[in-house]
Amino acid sequence: MTKAEINNAAEAMRGLFPATPLQLNDYLSARYGAEIWLKREDLSPVRSYKIRGAFNFFRKVIAGGGTEKVFVCASAGNHAQGFAYVCRHFQVHGVVFMPVTTPQQKIDKTRAFGGEYITIRLFGDFFDQCYAAARRHVEKIDGVMVPPFDHPDIIEGQATVAAEIVEQLPEGATPDMVIMPVGGGGLSAGVTGYLRDVVSPEGFVFAEPAGAPSLRRSLEAGEVVPLAKVDNFVDGAAVARIGDLNFAALKGFAPEQVLLLSENAICVTITEMLNVEGVVLEPAGALSITALETIGRKRLAGKRVVAVVSGGNFDFERLPDVKERAMRYAGLKKYFILRLAQRPGALRDFLNLLGPEDDIARFEYLKKSARNFGSILIGIETRNSGNFAELVERFENAGMGYEDITENEILSNLII
Repeated sequence: MTKAEINNAAEAMRGLFPATPLQLNDYLSARYGAEIWLKREDLSPVRSYKIRGAFNFFRKVIAGGGTEKVFVCASAGNHAQGFAYVCRHFQVHGVVFMPVTTPQQKIDKTRAFGGEYITIRLFGDFFDQCYAAARRHVEKIDGVMVPPFDHPDIIEGQATVAAEIVEQLPEGATPDMVIMPVGGGGLSAGVTGYLRDVVSPEGFVFAEPAGAPSLRRSLEAGEVVPLAKVDNFVDGAAVARIGDLNFAALKGFAPEQVLLLSENAICVTITEMLNVEGVVLEPAGALSITALETIGRKRLAGKRVVAVVSGGNFDFERLPDVKERAMRYAGLKKYFILRLAQRPGALRDFLNLLGPEDDIARFEYLKKSARNFGSILIGIETRNSGNFAELVERFENAGMGYEDITENEILSNLII
């Protein structure tokens, strides 16, 4: 994979869609004292960069005489939508395998992109079952499996992001830092390969969700490490095993260059970019911007930084959960279990402990723990995170029994 080959892929791609914008973001630039450029892959026709790899893969197969082949993929997300869009563009038939549990919105969107050229098959409750079914189907029909990230042509297609960045920056300007989200590693492998003679090795930063650190753990071990468990909240980057080819391209980087970002911190970015900039980001698409806070103003100041915004396929039914997580991360919402005496006036005494900026967001009686006392689950929102320290002090001065369960994952999952 050479620069010339990537440039050729980018040129061919212009027949499908124009280059996505590279935008200088004034809000983030002022916040960090730097030039923060956002590569807006959320503005591609399928609102993610995945269309690039799919297009390049199809282009190569079709050029080799594969027009009569049936293309197959397994995906419930952006890869399926990019696959479907490219099937319609080349007017070839494709089959998309999705888990039965896939939200209807994603099924409908994939069908809309592919139209008459795709067939959607729902199989299995989990992705692994779905993927196995897709592999069996490919063998049965002698079709072509289109992988999501671990293939040279996919990597080459994703590398066109970097080719556009070089073309779109002001003349003579080069990035001091490039931040990329990491899932299977196709985007990172392609971008770093294209920019390795433009950006210093230390200038590449990789952003992974804390619940799916496949690249970080593999770099620490010096070999690909499959994760036994992943948190699927950042569904576009929650990959249990980084691609073999992609790891081979990235294994020279230090583990410390991979930032593991809290899923709740990512929610802060999603809500902030929506409220301040009017930009809709999916969790994976918010990874690179979230990384800016971890890197910090001191390290960013005066630098030219490109952050790849990888996607904007956000299901707004998730917005209440995102807002909840964001408030908890920012320290603006907490959950307590209180032990209140079962007597007249006990609830009023508790309410008098609340400050002027404290608001009850949830109130629920739990089972009585004793004849004279009862347990209450209460959620409190406030405008300033410092208010909770004062509230807890008032609890203690009043001799009130309480337990802060905000960060208790087991209890939170059970009762919140």
